[in-house]
Amino acid sequence: MVGEAIAIKGTSDGLVITLGDGAFDKIVGEMEAQLSSKASFFVGGRVALRVGDRALSSEQLTAVGSMLEEIGVTLWAVESTHPTTCLSARELGLEAPLGPPAPPVPVEISRKDVAGFVVRRTLRSGQALRHAGHIALIGDVNPGAEVVAGGDIVVWGKLRGTVHAGAMGDEDAIVCALQLAPSQIRIGTRIARSPERGRPPTVPEMARVHEGVIVVEQWYSQGQLKSRFGGWKFGLGSWSLRLKALFGRG
Repeated sequence: MVGEAIAIKGTSDGLVITLGDGAFDKIVGEMEAQLSSKASFFVGGRVALRVGDRALSSEQLTAVGSMLEEIGVTLWAVESTHPTTCLSARELGLEAPLGPPAPPVPVEISRKDVAGFVVRRTLRSGQALRHAGHIALIGDVNPGAEVVAGGDIVVWGKLRGTVHAGAMGDEDAIVCALQLAPSQIRIGTRIARSPERGRPPTVPEMARVHEGVIVVEQWYSQGQLKSRFGGWKFGLGSWSLRLKALFGRG
């Protein structure tokens, strides 16, 4: 079903409703009219809402969800490329898958001005997490998933998808993970792929830019960092210090 400003498509996961250009309230009204006209057909279904680059608050998404419930369907996911909308969706417990990120645009940015974002979840294939500041993810990043941050990225779990730290041009950004095995890693404008190791890493690792290339350094169980390039030594305590510095918590 295609309207002037919306498109409604049935999938195996439920309805996918794409909102086109125009005033948000007007388009939502048109969506309500289309769904209401065939309410018996849609009742009992669930809706994934695609809103593009609109910045929507949790109150706006709540209002849309209430309207859909009156028709007999449930809002379960919101897809957007705008960080505000993604955060609003997660605050309401909605899934928030994203499309591919726009190419990074290098800008002057002060690391002290970049806020941190902590999320506890596992990103599955096809899902992505984007934030203008630092990201700490407590969970795994599965193959086919993506994490993009304007600052540092810390994954307290397995990182096997793609990751882009310093997405706005910050080559001082780092990527940390308990198991660092991404299919692709980017820091600032630098890009690399994981080498074929034969087996996944068994110790926490950190990736950073060193002399123009992305390098990886390992933490060992005895509490000492052994760098592949020599000269760097940190204890495992660096992880907690890093989290405190970025997110103001232990």
